[in-house]
Amino acid sequence: MSSTLSGSRRLGLAAASLLSVATLALSGCAGGGGASTGGAGSDASSVTVFNGATGTISENFNPFSSTALQPTLGVIFEPLFWYNAASDEEPMPLLAESFAWNEDGTQLTIKTREGVKWSDGEPFTAKDVAFTFNLVNETPELNTTGLAATAEATDDTTAVLTFTENSFMQEPSVLGNRGIVPEHIWKDVADPITETNPNPVGTGPFKVKDFTAQSYLLEKNDLYWEEGKPAINEVRYISLESADAATGALLAGEVDWMSSFLPGLEQILSDNENLSYVNTPALTASIFTCSNEELGCEGPQTDPAVRQAIYQGIDREQLNALAGGGFAGTASPTLVLPERDAAWIADPENTETPANANVEEARKVLDEAGWVEGSDGIREKDGERLSLGIQTVTGYSDFISLNDAMAQQLREVGIELKPTQITYNEWINNLNIGKYQLTLESIGLQPSNNPYYSYEKWYNSANTTPVGESALNNNTARYSNPVVDEALAAARATNDETVQKEQYGIIQDEIVRDMPYIPIYVNSLLTEFNTERATGWPTNEDPYALAATWKAWDNGIVLKNITPAE
Repeated sequence: MSSTLSGSRRLGLAAASLLSVATLALSGCAGGGGASTGGAGSDASSVTVFNGATGTISENFNPFSSTALQPTLGVIFEPLFWYNAASDEEPMPLLAESFAWNEDGTQLTIKTREGVKWSDGEPFTAKDVAFTFNLVNETPELNTTGLAATAEATDDTTAVLTFTENSFMQEPSVLGNRGIVPEHIWKDVADPITETNPNPVGTGPFKVKDFTAQSYLLEKNDLYWEEGKPAINEVRYISLESADAATGALLAGEVDWMSSFLPGLEQILSDNENLSYVNTPALTASIFTCSNEELGCEGPQTDPAVRQAIYQGIDREQLNALAGGGFAGTASPTLVLPERDAAWIADPENTETPANANVEEARKVLDEAGWVEGSDGIREKDGERLSLGIQTVTGYSDFISLNDAMAQQLREVGIELKPTQITYNEWINNLNIGKYQLTLESIGLQPSNNPYYSYEKWYNSANTTPVGESALNNNTARYSNPVVDEALAAARATNDETVQKEQYGIIQDEIVRDMPYIPIYVNSLLTEFNTERATGWPTNEDPYALAATWKAWDNGIVLKNITPAE
């Protein structure tokens, strides 16, 4: 999945940016929403999904495209293995049955599943796997994971990837984040970069039946390899106008599955026994700081003492009540999830962020750094006022509330926070080029739960740029620390988790002190279901997959496991 999670963490405009949609088409709901007319448990079972799409839907089922429609990855095309981001467990075999590395991490041998067919009836073999990875390796525009490997099918069920260097840490990207395509189709595609693939042939549980600019319909793949699945016959994806429209559609029984932050959710659902929800917090809402003066960042936030004072000075319990609806979870200063990833946190002292503000400690940190309180209570140092701008996107109601509340809280320690709301395009551009002092964004959901992927992405000096140059989706804080870089290199060179944890402990000590990304809380990830037509959705007690409708790969797991309601 693309890691542009800022766009997928909430309903509406941001989610739409990921889904190739443009303008309103509420009629899509009226035309396809709600139950099948055959009634619960009938052969004509169907569910309707709202995955945040607003406006006209652009047809694109190209699994290599960053703007592919969301069910392309997981529902129509499948990877070799599936990594469950909702829990800490071994990857589940899908199109592969096993894998093995050679000792130096330069060769990966994959045994593929027998008996799998493409949705057009052709057999799936290891040659399709080799073709897919060779296509990616030979086409830089498709190679978003930095794959440097050639692939060969040594027989119908064995594919061997040979890397140019130790590549243990490529494992989840190769095995769990690449949809395998049929060679007999894609060898004739003239341009795999621009191809929209309107008639996709995949191995997934569903295939495309009908498409309009307002909605599209998937039907059961009768050739699916897993016996008895899927049990649902059809899945319709619709576009809606707004959060209010989504709430209305849910209550009217026109939507069966959606992922939205709905204020007052429990009250909304209290009178409808067919509606339920699950909360699977996985993204740490954080204050991103343009932290590196040497790379062109300007402002008080370039002082680590200021970042520490903000970390100590905010009251997270109050913020959760005011902005998080009480659904947020506790974060960790190490930027991994305190519960799911507890085994990766080296120092127990770094397991959780403080629940309440420690005003005394924040003041002490600023005093020792030379920030002196002015006549209006706001501190200053060498003529510079401790005043900081903080950006978020217009319409991100929970983040707007966070900024307003933090502005009040931080005045107590002498920090002036000035929130601004800007368009999504302006916000993401400012984030990428470093045109900000503070901004709100989320961290989490990488190819696997190993912290390497988060630390590599957000803290490696190699993944940042000077202010004014794009650091798209990477180290946008401009953080640079040779100790962190060295530890990342050591972790990258091995698949021994004991050694990796030692290196992560080094990294955690550095980033907890420097705080280029200041964690607030693990934001809620609310998903709502209608159980009138289908059951077997993930629950808080059984999070067998990350329930979010937009989550690549997990969406296919959910849709092939739900069953018609009786």
